[in-house]
Amino acid sequence: MAATIDLHCHSTISDGLYSPEELVAHAHKQGVKVLALTDHDDVAGLKAARAAAEPLGMTFINGAEISVTWKKWTLHIVGLRIDPDYAPLKEALDSVRQSRLERAKMMGDALEAVGIEGAFEGAQSIAGNSIITRSHFARFLVEAGHVRNVKAVFKKYLVKGKPGYVEQQWMNLEQAVSLIKASGGTAVIAHPGRYGLGMVNTHLLMHEFRKYGGEAIEVVTGSHTPPQYDQFAKIAHRFSLKSSLGSDFHGPGVSYMEMGCICDLPPDCVPVWQGWDEVQLN
Repeated sequence: MAATIDLHCHSTISDGLYSPEELVAHAHKQGVKVLALTDHDDVAGLKAARAAAEPLGMTFINGAEISVTWKKWTLHIVGLRIDPDYAPLKEALDSVRQSRLERAKMMGDALEAVGIEGAFEGAQSIAGNSIITRSHFARFLVEAGHVRNVKAVFKKYLVKGKPGYVEQQWMNLEQAVSLIKASGGTAVIAHPGRYGLGMVNTHLLMHEFRKYGGEAIEVVTGSHTPPQYDQFAKIAHRFSLKSSLGSDFHGPGVSYMEMGCICDLPPDCVPVWQGWDEVQLN
């Protein structure tokens, strides 16, 4: 059943390779029946994606992946079933995107300082009208021949302690969860296995997340290993959280996992979509 549902993916509105319409068509081809588009800090692609999904008989879920600063870590909180027209949410995301642009300019300056010229302009060209993310810088650096592939770019240039990394203060956890909930949505911690929090901080995060009204964590996601599926299923159970799943698909060649290839949630997980009238899986 899991291959028919995907609650985490990206389009060209953020750092994906497919337009919202192309992404929906690809998901449909891969057998996905329930799809959430969760672009980074942006909801601009939801209307087009929904319009593309409906004639295909797909169930479409409004989503967004919000950048959050928690302690010293950058986390991502996925909002599912949000109202993209909820004014406070739109205003907060507008502010985040402006901060992303300012960060991108600083990243370009930082890369120029180590001899890589035109990085901001190159990333901007790849992004087009979308927000500029580290993925756009990574693609520019690969295309310009500085590094052999996207994964190598991040290790060499775009993670903490490397020349192109720029620290940024994102939205705080309470604000992100509150905005998602106020818009009618469900807050989900995206790919918790990617943050390297350790056991103590993971448990602290879950306590805070629950306190603010967070409801679920991604258990099965593209960057998790099978042992992590079981690990985070147990954490979800311990903290009375529901479980979500999604490929985190960005496009061919730049994704952890293809759409339609994700595993089922481990036994005893309570699916985040339980009780959603629009999701009917047979």
